[in-house]
Amino acid sequence: MKRNFALRDKDGTETSVFTGRSPRQAALKAAARGHMEINLREKGTLKIHVFEGWRAQVKRPKKAPEWMPKKIWKPNVKKLGVRYLEEI
Repeated sequence: MKRNFALRDKDGTETSVFTGRSPRQAALKAAARGHMEINLREKGTLKIHVFEGWRAQVKRPKKAPEWMPKKIWKPNVKKLGVRYLEEI
C-alpha cells in the first residue's frame, strides 16, 4: 500500500508530497532531488519522520541503457528518528 509523505520546511510549511511504501522510500526520492534535511509528515497522522539525506555522483550501472548519462546521482538517507506534532 502506497502512502503519502509531505516534505516540511523548518518553518512548518509543507512544500511537496512524496509517495512510497515506507518513509525511507519517500526520503530517498527527496534526497535524489537535492534535499539534505528531510522532515516527512505522514499524511493523515501526526508523525514526522526525520532523515539526513545526501547524494553522490557515481558511474552508471553496467547494464544501463545507452541514453543514460555516464554519471548519475545516487541518493542516500539516514533516519534520525520520529517526532510527533501537537496539532496540524
